[in-house]
Amino acid sequence: MTVTSGYLATDGAAYETFLGRWTQRLAEPFLDFADLPDTGDLLDVGCGTGSLACAMAARSPGRHVAGIDIAEPYISYARSRASGPQPVFAVADAASLPYGTAQFAAAMAQLSLNFVPAPDIALREMRRVTHSGGVVAAAGWDFRGGLVYQRLFWDTAAGIDPAAGAARDRLFSAPLALPDGLPALFENAGFVRIERSSITIRMDYANFDDYWRPVFGGQGPVGAYAAGLGAELRSRIEGAVRIAFCCGAPDGPRSMTATAWAVRGVVP
Repeated sequence: MTVTSGYLATDGAAYETFLGRWTQRLAEPFLDFADLPDTGDLLDVGCGTGSLACAMAARSPGRHVAGIDIAEPYISYARSRASGPQPVFAVADAASLPYGTAQFAAAMAQLSLNFVPAPDIALREMRRVTHSGGVVAAAGWDFRGGLVYQRLFWDTAAGIDPAAGAARDRLFSAPLALPDGLPALFENAGFVRIERSSITIRMDYANFDDYWRPVFGGQGPVGAYAAGLGAELRSRIEGAVRIAFCCGAPDGPRSMTATAWAVRGVVP
């Protein structure tokens, strides 16, 4: 992830509360879909606070697992949560991976390619560092049709603030947020035996505060927008989002679905 793409990445603990707790849920079904080789080193590109890399290491004890992200605060947090020698985390650019050609058996990118300024270059780098016959897989949120917890915020805010509508439209209409975005990226990068799917998990919230407070942790596109709100506008949006969250019932637990597009390909 990168700050140059409009993705604020300044606080690992805030990211973990906002999104990391959900990337842990996505990691397991994403690994099931990816169907990685049984042997060889593994790489997580744009690892954030380390959910996928840690899931890789837990599934494959004894194998070398590397996780890279351009955001140093996320890497610091990821290192703090590692319980053993694997995974190994490093600050690095997805578009210029610091690894040798054909070094890994598989490379994965979970929810990160959407926020890389040149995702085509990043994917070709993932192919470069993965050996022939190895697997490369990527997943990205279905922002437009499958991300209920974010649509609740963005659509409500857009009805009050035109700037929210503009930010939503940029995010939800980006090529990799659409059904054919990732498959086209893999085809152009020269992968074979390309497969596509969608993965749906549930986002659970204890109450409205559990939903609302992480928005103002300053992470990601939502955090970038929220950080610029004045007190009066923030209060208006909060009231409207609270009504949408509660939807006529008392405040309390809510569970919302979140769907990601997933694609895997084999290096020829």
